[in-house]
Amino acid sequence: MPIPAPLAPDALGWLPAAHQLPSPNCDARPEGTAIELIVIHNISLPPGVFDGDAVIELFTNRLDWDAHPYYQGIRGIKVSAHFFIRRDGTLIQFVPCTLRAWHAGVSNWQARECCNDFSIGIELEGSDDLPFTEAQYATLAPLVRLLKQAYPIQAVVGHSDIAPGRKTDPGPHFAWQRLDENIA
Repeated sequence: MPIPAPLAPDALGWLPAAHQLPSPNCDARPEGTAIELIVIHNISLPPGVFDGDAVIELFTNRLDWDAHPYYQGIRGIKVSAHFFIRRDGTLIQFVPCTLRAWHAGVSNWQARECCNDFSIGIELEGSDDLPFTEAQYATLAPLVRLLKQAYPIQAVVGHSDIAPGRKTDPGPHFAWQRLDENIA
């Protein structure tokens, strides 16, 4: 379900409207670093499978590495994102905005490396091969608007924009124009 009327993040960076599932895969941002970037991703585990709990288990270090052959290739990885938007629009927060989530990896934006230092990561349950749902856009747009009000956000980009050649998400089916029209 889409997030209700915007509620500002609390002092620690938790959004009251989100279901909170704290991830251990985060740490402090560098001292004095402003949050200036939102990075949009897509994820599904195993790839192309939606509605299970594997993404949640991955972000909270509870994934059974032997549950699917695909997991052998990512065994032991420690990743997270600030937010995860399920196909039905449900919003889950794993990391408070004031902390650094481990979502971008090797990355660069406007000649600044280590985008995790100054960004918020939003994962959409999906893949490069399929459109995202109406419910996801109905949650994403108000979330981005809220984050832009709370932090000095300069841009909203895809993972592919900050890690070209390495990442392709959110993929060709992500409707950037639709998001831009709803966050202006």
